[in-house]
Amino acid sequence: MRITPRGAALAAATTVLLGLTAPLAAGAPAPARPAWGACAGGTPDGRQLCAEVTVPVDYRQPDGPSLTLAISRIPAARPDQRRGVLVLIPGGPGGSGLNGPSGAVNRLPPEVRDRYDLIGFDPRGVGRSGPVSCGLGDADLSPGRLLPWPVPGDHGVDASAATGRRIADLCAANGGPVLRSSTTRNEARDIDRIRQALGERRISAWGVSYGTYAGAAYATMFPDRTDRIVLDSNDNPDPVNAERSWLAAFATGVEDRFPDFAAWASSPAAGELRVADTPEQVRAAYLEAARQLDAAALPWPGNNPAVLDGNGLRAMLLNGLQADNRFPTLATLILSALRHTPLPPQVPGPNDPTPAQLQATAAISTATLCNDVAWPRGVDAYAAAVAADRVAHPLTAGMPVNVTACAFWHWQPAEPPVRVTSDGPSNVLLVQNLRDPATPYAGALKLRAAFGDRARMVTVDSGGHRAYLANGNACGDALVSEFLATGHRPARDAFCPKAG
Repeated sequence: MRITPRGAALAAATTVLLGLTAPLAAGAPAPARPAWGACAGGTPDGRQLCAEVTVPVDYRQPDGPSLTLAISRIPAARPDQRRGVLVLIPGGPGGSGLNGPSGAVNRLPPEVRDRYDLIGFDPRGVGRSGPVSCGLGDADLSPGRLLPWPVPGDHGVDASAATGRRIADLCAANGGPVLRSSTTRNEARDIDRIRQALGERRISAWGVSYGTYAGAAYATMFPDRTDRIVLDSNDNPDPVNAERSWLAAFATGVEDRFPDFAAWASSPAAGELRVADTPEQVRAAYLEAARQLDAAALPWPGNNPAVLDGNGLRAMLLNGLQADNRFPTLATLILSALRHTPLPPQVPGPNDPTPAQLQATAAISTATLCNDVAWPRGVDAYAAAVAADRVAHPLTAGMPVNVTACAFWHWQPAEPPVRVTSDGPSNVLLVQNLRDPATPYAGALKLRAAFGDRARMVTVDSGGHRAYLANGNACGDALVSEFLATGHRPARDAFCPKAG
C-alpha cells in the first residue's frame, strides 16, 4: 500500500463593485479568440486542446500589466446538440483546473457530454497561468504546516504565530503583483474574460469545493451571463468572514464525517486494518495514536517531514476522510502509531505535485484567504480560541481557529467579500453530501439560503468531499445530469437516500 500525504475561503457596496466590474470588462479591449493547439506537456485525454487568454493583473487598470491564463477544451460530443460551454471551476484556492476536461469527459453521462464544450483553466498564479511562489521552505510545504496545526502544549500558539509571520513576510517579498491580485472577485472576473474570449453570451459552470464560492461569486457579479450553474460541495458564503468561516468549519465537518470511518474501521470489512471492535473505540484509538505521536514521532522515510508526528496524523485525518477509498491509509497510520511498527517509505507517484506546483498552490491558497477578507491581528485571541476548541473538538485539536499568515498579512483587502443574494435568474443547483469533512452541510445550507429562489439543493446521504459523480449515488447524479442536460430542476429541494 502506498500512503500519500495529500490528495490534494453590503448591498450598496456590492452595487458599487458591480458598477466597477462590468463597465471595466466591457470597456477593456475584448480578449482575442483562443488559438487552440496541443497542451504543453501532454494531457490525460488526447481530445483536450489548450490555449491562452489575456487578463489584466488589476481590473482597475484594464490597460495596465496583464497575464495569460491557460485554458483547455474538449468539444461537445454531438455538435448538432451543442448548447454551449460548461466551465469547470477548480477547488482550492490554488487548485489547477487545466486538465479538468480530461478528468470529467469520461465521467459525465452522454446527455451532458453531447451538449457542452468542457472548458478548464488554471487560475491566475497557478500551473501554466503565471505560477507564483512565496519561496517557502520545505517544512512549510508539509501537510502539518499547510493548515495551521498548533504545536501540542503550545497554549500561546507561539510557534504557529512565528510560522504565520514568516510566511506572510516571504509572500510579501517574493509573491509580486499577481499574488496581491489573487482574490475570488478577480477569479470571477477572469472567468468572464474566458467567456468573452470564447464568444459565448452565457456560460454554464460546474464548481467544486472552493469552486462553489468562485462560482457563486460569478453568478452574483455577472448574473445575466449565467446559463446553468452547478455547485458541488459548497462553501459558506459568509459576507463578513468568508474564508475565516471555512477554516473554522473543519471542526464540525470532521465530527460529521468521522463516524463513517469509525464504523468501517470497527467492522469486518476493514480486515487486517480493523482498528477496534466498536466505533467509540476507534475514536479513542485515533486520539491515543495522535497523543503517542505527539510524544514520540515515527520515522517515515521519503515523507515531508521524514517522521509522522501527531499533527502529521491529524493532517492525514482530513485527507483520509475525504473519500471512503482513503480509509485504509488512515487506518494503517493509526495502527502503526499504536503498535510502533515501521511505516512504508514514501515513493513519489506520477500524479504527485512537483515542488513548483506545491509552491504555487501554497502561495495562491494563502493569498486568496488573506486578500478576500481581513483577519484578526491579536495573537492572544487565537490562543484562547485554540484552547477552547481543543476541548470542544479534540479530533482537529484547535487547528480550525488557530492563527495563520493572514494575521500578519502585509495588505488589507481591496474589496469586501461577495454578498451572495437572490438577485438573478433561477438557474443554480447545489449538490451536497450530508457528511462532508471539508465543506460541511451546515455551510451549504447557508449558501442555499443566500441564493433564495435562485437555487435548489440536492442533499445526498453520503460522506466525503465531492458529491456529483463521486460516490455512486444514482439519485443525486441523475438530478444534476438532468439539470445540465435539460435545464429542469427539482421543484423544491431534494433528498437522495444512501446508495445501496
